[in-house]
Amino acid sequence: MKVDDHDLFTPWLERWALTPDGEPIMTPGSCLMPVRQGAAPAMLKIAVDDEERYGNLLMTWWDGKGAARVLAHHDEGLLLERAMGPRSLMHMALNGEDDEATRILCRALARLHAPRPTPPPSLVELEPWFASLRTAAARYGGPYSNCLRTARTLLTDPQDVVVLHGDMHHDNVLDFGARGWLAIDPKRVRGERGYDYANLICNPQLPTVTDPERFARQVDVICDAAGIEQKRLLQWVQAFAGLSAAWFMEDDEQEAATGQLKVAALAASALHARHV
Repeated sequence: MKVDDHDLFTPWLERWALTPDGEPIMTPGSCLMPVRQGAAPAMLKIAVDDEERYGNLLMTWWDGKGAARVLAHHDEGLLLERAMGPRSLMHMALNGEDDEATRILCRALARLHAPRPTPPPSLVELEPWFASLRTAAARYGGPYSNCLRTARTLLTDPQDVVVLHGDMHHDNVLDFGARGWLAIDPKRVRGERGYDYANLICNPQLPTVTDPERFARQVDVICDAAGIEQKRLLQWVQAFAGLSAAWFMEDDEQEAATGQLKVAALAASALHARHV
C-alpha cells in the first residue's frame, strides 16, 4: 500500500467526521493517520490483520485506564486520543533517566494488569507464543535450548496470571500530557505478569541492552517497582530473550538475535550466581 493512498481512510474519516492532521503511517499490522475530531487531536488506526483487531478490542476493554482512551471503535477501525506530550521514554532511557523510564513503564503495567469489572475480550494463553523458541531449540540447540528449559519451568507453573500487554517497550507507552503515560498497541494474550516486565530489559531498540551494569541495575529497579521476586524476573528475562532471538532468526536478523542471546546469557549468569 502506498503511503500517499488515502482511499483506505476515507470511509473512516467520513464515519467519524475527522479531518486529516498529518501523513499516514503504515506498519505491518495497521494503518494510522493523525486526525482531528473538531478541534481535538486524535489518531485513526485501521487494523489489517486479526492480531491488531483483537488488540483494538483490548484497548476498548481497558477503557482509558493505563492505556490511551478509545474515542470510537467499529470493526477494524479505532479512533484513539493522540499523545501530544513532548517526552519520550526511549529518549529518557538513553539520556541519563533510564531508571525513571523503567519506573514509568512499571507503573503503566501495574494499571494495565489491574482487575476490571467486566471479562476481557477473547485472549490466547502465553504458552503457544513460545512455539518459535521450541522450533529454534530443536534447530540450533545451545542457548535456545537453555532458554526453552527455563520457559517450560515458568509456563508449567504460572503465577500472578493477568491480561498482558504482550509487547511492552519504551515506544509503546507515550506521553499524553495531563493524562500521564499511557500504553498503546497491545497483543491479545494472558499469562504471568513477569512476561511483560522481562520485555523492558530485553528491548532490542536500546543499544545499552547488553550492558551488564545496565542489566543488573534495571533488574533491581523492576523488582523494587513491580514487587517481583528477582529469581522469577531473571527466569522470565532468559525465557523472553530466547523467544525474541528466535523471532529475529525467523526474519533472518542474525545480529539482532545475537544481541538477545547476550541478554539471555546475562540472565543465566545472574541465576547461576544465585546458586539456582
